[in-house]
Amino acid sequence: MKAILLFLAALAMAYPGIARADVRIVVPVRDIARGETIAESDLTFAMAPAQGLMPNTTTSMDSLVGMQTRRVLRAGESVRNDDVRRPILVTKGTTVTMTFEAPGVTLTATGRALSEGGLGETVTVQNPASFRQITATVTGPGAVKAVSGMGSVNPRLASR
Repeated sequence: MKAILLFLAALAMAYPGIARADVRIVVPVRDIARGETIAESDLTFAMAPAQGLMPNTTTSMDSLVGMQTRRVLRAGESVRNDDVRRPILVTKGTTVTMTFEAPGVTLTATGRALSEGGLGETVTVQNPASFRQITATVTGPGAVKAVSGMGSVNPRLASR
């Protein structure tokens, strides 16, 4: 009888499909509303079967703390990387301070955000005087830095 049990245990280890493997994942300890910023106290670890796990399920608390939720996160349910984003610092339609830097020159102007974004994300900003749109990177609340070389170029002027 003992030999049969040892054989079954060895068989379970040899074939991972038979043995149940659990993975440690991060889950909310309470329901977290859409748009809320996640704190470390909102999270805990739980064990989940590896086979039924959704792709991109978060296993690290550090990757969630300080992030903003894209949807309601339910207590005890797994969280995917797509469920969160960096907090929005530039909101569509708001006035932002645009900065452009070139060697020896720094220019600032105000513009209107045509999209929203978090720190390090790219947004489109419109110059209210010329109505020209530029691509800029969010550097802080209501602040963007123009991405050099990303503006539109008039083909007639470029060929001269």
